[in-house]
Amino acid sequence: MVYLSAVPSIGPLLSGRPHRLRSPVTRPGQVIVLAFAVALAVGTALLMLPVSVTDHPPADVLPAATNAAGGATALDALFTAASAVFVTGLVVVDTATYWSGFGQVVILALIQVGGLGIMTSASLLVVLLARRLGLRSRMVTSASLGALSMADLRRVLLGVARIAVGVEAVIAVVLVLRFVLGYDYPLGRALWHGVFHAISAFNNAGFALYSDNLMGFVLDPWVCLPLAAACILGGLGFPVFLELRRHLRTPRRWSMNTKVVIAGTVTLLVVSVVTITALEWNNPDTLGPLPWTGKLLAGFFAAVVTRTAGFNSLDVAAMNTQTWFAQDVFMFIGAGPASTGGGIKITTFAVLLAIIVTEVRGGTAVNIFDKRLARSVHREAITVALLAVALVMAGTWTLLIMTEFTLDQLLFEVISAFATVGLSTGITHQLPDAGQLLLVVMMFAGRVGPVTLASALALRSRRLMYELPKERPVIG
Repeated sequence: MVYLSAVPSIGPLLSGRPHRLRSPVTRPGQVIVLAFAVALAVGTALLMLPVSVTDHPPADVLPAATNAAGGATALDALFTAASAVFVTGLVVVDTATYWSGFGQVVILALIQVGGLGIMTSASLLVVLLARRLGLRSRMVTSASLGALSMADLRRVLLGVARIAVGVEAVIAVVLVLRFVLGYDYPLGRALWHGVFHAISAFNNAGFALYSDNLMGFVLDPWVCLPLAAACILGGLGFPVFLELRRHLRTPRRWSMNTKVVIAGTVTLLVVSVVTITALEWNNPDTLGPLPWTGKLLAGFFAAVVTRTAGFNSLDVAAMNTQTWFAQDVFMFIGAGPASTGGGIKITTFAVLLAIIVTEVRGGTAVNIFDKRLARSVHREAITVALLAVALVMAGTWTLLIMTEFTLDQLLFEVISAFATVGLSTGITHQLPDAGQLLLVVMMFAGRVGPVTLASALALRSRRLMYELPKERPVIG
């Protein structure tokens, strides 16, 4: 029995009891959820300060109120902080006129930290200052980056930082030049607007410093195209970026993840551009009055931002119901894994599609790009999709009970929040307080991931060291 006490994991096996593997550290999912919650609390507190609000917030764009001290109300601050740190872009007060310069800086900081990921940002800061990471920090950061290997994590973190800063800097320079040369902005205003919108675009946040978002630039390719490029690049995911840096000219060496994300991004982009442009081509309130070149530009921009970003150069509330439904699908699928975008992710959708095709064809193994998928990947994809569907259905049903809005409006709002997109049919600020809190929960769940959130909320985790007999029910 000396050996049993020295190796306590053997005892339960010999005694016939289920064996539980206890992790010596907190599960990464719990740390990620807690980190986002802390960031949300800090952001809410900062936005409630009187200095975060303009002296006399106008109420002509969106209704606004202040607390007793002159700052934002707790709900407005919470919703805005959640929308920023979860890189969504839904608003209940006008970003351009309600928040002061300090408040807008807080929002921008939350967007940058939330886009990179709380643990990634914190670990990067530790690497830059202390030049080392502990084991727990490495495990959690690896999980937040999409289960990348912990080997040489410092190099990965620095690579992520270079990608983010590099893309944002290039986009900001283009926007600053356009604002100065095309709109006669003073240099200071041009710099602020260029930097703000570049960071908001790359992080797929959708916040803009204009009351009509980007509708004033609907025909300006020098504003819309750079922002669209930043949204697409941010939605690819850092694992794809890092692999393309090494093997850009040798596609045969790309991993399945990179191939699926790139192929899925191109396919979804083409389908969404054709669908949205065709459905809105003759709509007198959206594409109808524009010249054909403007229709193509606005249709392309609308398709790009629908999947992840949340900017709008067209009035979403004036779009056809058919367009809303198509956008629901594109938003729900979303961007690449470990990216600044949301949704169930392109890879999840691709795996589900491959499973269906294989089952219909009577195959036994699910293959993608001449590689076989592990059974665990099947379960993960199905779990993510079904949890996402359950959250969206529950959220929509709850809002149907507490409001008088139509099903298509509420479904659009809930999917936009869960997929951290930020598009709205214009009802966000009209929802009751409980409805806005529900959207905060949806943004939280969508950003950290339904599986991560569910595992973090689990009271305990155990792994059984035995299997039960197999039996199958009748399916279909």
